[in-house]
Amino acid sequence: MEHTTGSFTLPGEAGYEDLTLQMAKKWGADVIRDSDGTHLSDAITKAGYGIYSTICIIRADLDWARANMDKLQQNFLMSEPVTAESDTVTIDLLSGFFRQQFIINKTDNPKEFWQVFDRTSGEEVPCDQWTFDPEAETVTATGITPWHIYTVNFLAVRIWEEISMYNHITNNWGDRPHLMAVDPRYPETQKHMLDWLDNWCRQNPDTTVVRFTSMFYNFAWFWSDDPKNRDVFSDWGSYAMTTTPLALREFAKEKGWKMTSEDFVNAGEYTSTHNVPSERYLAWMDFINRFVVSFGRKLVDLVHSYGKKAYVFYDDSWIGVEPYGRRFPEFGFDGLIKCVFNGFEARLCAGADVKVHELRFHPYLFPTGLVGEPTFAPGGNPTLEASQYWVNVRRALLREPVDRIGLGGYLHLVQDFPDFCDYMAKVADEFRMLKKFNQSCRPYTIPGKVVVLHSWGKLRSWICSGHLHEHPEVDLTNINESMSGLPIHVEFISFDDLVRDGLPEGTSVVINAGAAGSAWSGGRHWEDSEVIARLTAFVAQGGGLIGVNEPSAVSRNGRFFQMAEVFGVDRDLATKKCLRKYHFTVEKNSWILQDTPDLPASMKEVDGVYLKAPDVKVLAAAADGTPLVTARAFGKGRALYLSSFRTGLEASRMLLRAILWASHNEGGMDRYICSNYRTECAYYGDIAKLVVINDTGDPQDTEITTDSGKVSVHLKPFETVIQ
Repeated sequence: MEHTTGSFTLPGEAGYEDLTLQMAKKWGADVIRDSDGTHLSDAITKAGYGIYSTICIIRADLDWARANMDKLQQNFLMSEPVTAESDTVTIDLLSGFFRQQFIINKTDNPKEFWQVFDRTSGEEVPCDQWTFDPEAETVTATGITPWHIYTVNFLAVRIWEEISMYNHITNNWGDRPHLMAVDPRYPETQKHMLDWLDNWCRQNPDTTVVRFTSMFYNFAWFWSDDPKNRDVFSDWGSYAMTTTPLALREFAKEKGWKMTSEDFVNAGEYTSTHNVPSERYLAWMDFINRFVVSFGRKLVDLVHSYGKKAYVFYDDSWIGVEPYGRRFPEFGFDGLIKCVFNGFEARLCAGADVKVHELRFHPYLFPTGLVGEPTFAPGGNPTLEASQYWVNVRRALLREPVDRIGLGGYLHLVQDFPDFCDYMAKVADEFRMLKKFNQSCRPYTIPGKVVVLHSWGKLRSWICSGHLHEHPEVDLTNINESMSGLPIHVEFISFDDLVRDGLPEGTSVVINAGAAGSAWSGGRHWEDSEVIARLTAFVAQGGGLIGVNEPSAVSRNGRFFQMAEVFGVDRDLATKKCLRKYHFTVEKNSWILQDTPDLPASMKEVDGVYLKAPDVKVLAAAADGTPLVTARAFGKGRALYLSSFRTGLEASRMLLRAILWASHNEGGMDRYICSNYRTECAYYGDIAKLVVINDTGDPQDTEITTDSGKVSVHLKPFETVIQ
């Protein structure tokens, strides 16, 4: 492959100037950046490259934060449950939490914001029945019920910013200072941030792009004091860490009603993105988003006034940024950067409304990986890791292009891994080739539109709550990953969108996937008869419906799956033992499983699923006879049920066939689809280029039917072939 240059961001490092410039040439970099814990010397910044400078504005000035501890960020925590042995109970508030991350808010009146709950009865303990001891850091409740369980919702001040904390501990930074996050909602903080950024811009004339990492509020990450079980609560989409007293008071003044601690604590489940959001929580999200955009725009404008561009890093402190939110364009960002492990994250970045889309690849240039495994350390294999990540991302880039790629971390670590350096040079050239094709035209895509229906809609396009490796059991995360590389149009809508606007024009298939009660299945939204009626009509009139795990699930009106009359299957929660259930035989050689007949053996069974109608075809069943895959014609349309979905090469092929079957388009398999599901292709018609990729570490042979006839391709492990 021809060596090319550009569209690559290299992490440079002072003290390693020769290495930085050497790798910039090898990888074809046009930009050099700093990273958390590194800086760039004049020899680097004046070498003729574009310069990215990383700023985390909330923790940029530790001295100011130490002098203004009353303006640090805060959040609600729920104490560990305590069983009362008498009519009095005393609760140690921070027991179990990481005391290097949290201290108790002892400044504001606890009776204004805190709440004590009887978690056995679910009732709140009146304020006059509990007291707070600031010296002991305990709450004592009296007049309570013995042998009931009690907890306290309290405000905690965060004294160690989470990303700094993670990097510090992961890299053994020893006695380096613990950085703290200030809250920009305070006017004094805003003035300081603007002054600090103005001074920084003047002192860094070589910087061409200011890389905000990210804005103001980090995703929720509460640590415990147990290093073997750190995460009390971790959610990449939660607004749980946005609740300073000032924000709570301003919200109440604006709305005329108050958010309570329980709106965020939620009996210890907190504001998990996997849960259906309440109307109160959605109002809070909108309130925070409006502020983040408003003040964020001032910082972006300041950067622009110095002739520099402003990019935002999607991860870390991105809460309130919401790239798929309606206000996102108001920031005025010039670019969006997303760290990626897989395809759906690449699609998330690629589809955002911003000029420049950049992917920061893994592995990050750290000695160890996400869970402490060696990467750029003895015993590590960063080349293998990089190849696995690239294979995941590459298939998505065949469908939706981005503008740039890059790396982050400590460049000096690559010195002992020359094979990694060679491999990344190959990846960079391959990326630039794919980018060139995508700039010429868009690849062939199967007609029709797949619409994913869940509680969040467009706001959570392509993502559920974090990376695939964090929640591998979430069906929709796996579906997103598989769809990221399929030749299909995908759109995300909410139940509110469905009721207000109907399905988007051109919708051929609707997917609803998730566990009962989750935001992804829909929970309470299935109590709305209009949702059921609209989807039923859509299928009856010729549309396709695919349900996974517990689709449309809420126990109501004698059904658990509210779309049971369409699917022809429902789930018995041990209340329907006496009702008729149709017997069946598993159909052999089904079109949907034609390429992957053994896949159902790995599918997770949903206990109690049964047939409600005699015309339902069972394509696969568990050993005990529970249906795993069913298909049914309903009116002019088709409905398909899958008990579970875990991404993979076989699963992606099955999903493609399921979508085509549900949309009455079996013929879609006959054009620009690889015969071997271990390979994939994209055809760029305007430039007559066929790109074929091998998704495995073994040689593969495949055939593609093109408009000009069949093409046979042999591919080496992980190879990309251009025809």
